[in-house]
Amino acid sequence: MRAILLGGGFALLLSLLGTRVAITQFTRMGYGQEIRDDGPTSHHTKRGTPTMGGVAIIAAAVLGYLLAKLITGEMPSASALLLLFLFVGMGLVGFIDDFIKIYKQRSLGLRSKAKFIGQTLIALVFGGLALSPMLEDDRGQTPASHAISFTRDIAWLTLPTVLVMALIWLTVTATSNAVNLTDGLDGLAAGSSMAVFGAYTFVNIWQNNQWCGQADITYGKCYDVRDPLDLAIVAASITGACFGFLWWNASPAQIFMGDTGSLALGSALAGLAILTRTELLLVLLGGLFVLETVSVMLQVSFFRLSNGRRIFRMAPIHHHFEMLGWEQVTVVIRFWIIAGLCVAGGLGVFYAEWVAGT
Repeated sequence: MRAILLGGGFALLLSLLGTRVAITQFTRMGYGQEIRDDGPTSHHTKRGTPTMGGVAIIAAAVLGYLLAKLITGEMPSASALLLLFLFVGMGLVGFIDDFIKIYKQRSLGLRSKAKFIGQTLIALVFGGLALSPMLEDDRGQTPASHAISFTRDIAWLTLPTVLVMALIWLTVTATSNAVNLTDGLDGLAAGSSMAVFGAYTFVNIWQNNQWCGQADITYGKCYDVRDPLDLAIVAASITGACFGFLWWNASPAQIFMGDTGSLALGSALAGLAILTRTELLLVLLGGLFVLETVSVMLQVSFFRLSNGRRIFRMAPIHHHFEMLGWEQVTVVIRFWIIAGLCVAGGLGVFYAEWVAGT
């Protein structure tokens, strides 16, 4: 528990201070955000605001975790290192995307095909290692499992490796893109992600307390997850990093996380879901991200099928409410409330399943 507090605390402090440094340096270097011409006109005033703030989130979270491990004298686990690989690797894809936008002074960075290849490569390497027998612990437990999971593995839904790899790829790419779509208003993605990472910190602590690897476990159904406590430290570190970043990203934002941050945060959520055997529970915990993604899918599908008609004034759905005249801060706060309700509902289901099984 001390390592969890240390990781979260260090990451918060590093992010709070590091983001301030990033704002200064990126402003000096001219790393300003380009704004979509077809977006809300109120966003045009944001042109030139420093972007790529996700670098500060990633650095703070990784350093916070490593400092916590150093102080406690513990070695990083395979699960934590895999999650950090996914977090940093997808952040690198986002960084390249952001840098191209800045270098070429346009609102579009990597071509969709190149971005897809980058995301796929990172996701498949993560999945291959997570399922590898080389990373089994002394109980024969690999970081990821072959079963589809809700609050734990569903034994009768065990899949062959090829299908599991496809599911891991889908989870990682879908979640990273969902957080990317949500990153459209000051503080929206950072605040919403912070709530879900906080939830996963609790989930991992709970799983560690009822872990099947404990010899003295006395509860009903234990959790067969590898390295739950170390995953809690990573989740807490990312939560703290989001907290610190939000200080500078809240309206009016002095820096944007960019694709560097949104892709990294989304992939880390997917990684936590996979490594904690809660892939389907992520749909509840990250309900806001699901809502944002579905709104885009509905808009695009309806537009094509109806010869140019729209369901929403603009997608993702947070822009729809802006176009209706809502203040940006109002939209963000109310979407935070939705994110909080989804997290509360997901945690309620997680706890209820354990109670029902005892």
